Amino acid sequence: MASSRPLADLEARIATCRACPRLVVWREEVARVKRAAFADQEYWGRPVPGFGDPEAQVFVLGLAPAAHGANRTGRVFTGDRSGDWLFASMHRTGFANQPTSVSIDDGLRLTGAWIAAAVRCAPPANKPTPQERDRCLPYAVEELELLDRVRVIVCLGAFAWDAALRILGPVRPRPRFGHLAEAEVAGRVLLGSFHPSQQNTFTGKLTEPMTDAVFLRARELTFS
Repeated sequence: MASSRPLADLEARIATCRACPRLVVWREEVARVKRAAFADQEYWGRPVPGFGDPEAQVFVLGLAPAAHGANRTGRVFTGDRSGDWLFASMHRTGFANQPTSVSIDDGLRLTGAWIAAAVRCAPPANKPTPQERDRCLPYAVEELELLDRVRVIVCLGAFAWDAALRILGPVRPRPRFGHLAEAEVAGRVLLGSFHPSQQNTFTGKLTEPMTDAVFLRARELTFS
């Protein structure tokens, strides 16, 4: 059973990390300049901790915080369209108590799931470097050690899939990413999903039924 105190200590350490100079400069600049729509808000402007149920059996791994989403609100996948899409699906499939995620104090609770990003700081152009990724991944390794009930890792996009393989690996041959792709690695199942970015959701590459299918499959795997 996971202990909430070590998890809280870890997330506090994540929130004070300054290991990647380029990301520190960018996240703080975004928080200072702000987007006009949020000009009256105080941005978080720091690394974004993981969030969810300490007894989670499903670990959801994204790419990185959005500059004006989680970098603003301080909670992963909160305050942007990707988060709206993700949490609506998690609500429909029983992992979240509500379909929206707008602020850190909006009452959102997860049951059976924990969400984190492979890279905890908002990167320029949403593109962290391999070195930034590798410096950040030990945080996810530590989370998964503490979240010892996790059986399924839902990887939101190819970047997260690759990050999960690095976290659990080395793995040879490397399983290929795809929507609803599955691979058992080190006693856990990786489950692929297209990322809920606006590029994917607006074009129909990712639909609501496709997203729901991922989380329904994750639920099936935790009870198998």
